[in-house]
Amino acid sequence: MILLILYIILGFYCTKKTIYANKIVFYQNFGDLFLQRFIYGILFGWVLIPWALIKKIVTR
Repeated sequence: MILLILYIILGFYCTKKTIYANKIVFYQNFGDLFLQRFIYGILFGWVLIPWALIKKIVTR
């Protein structure tokens, strides 16, 4: 259960660092953006988490 929560948090964070990096995003309300990042983090976390780690290591 703790690993699932950690996966969801990391997926949400890595969505911002990979998909939405260097972009300005406008939405009608905050819930739309939050929900979209949350779903992307859950569905594509297995790709986004290693991608964000590699990106962080390379750009140091």
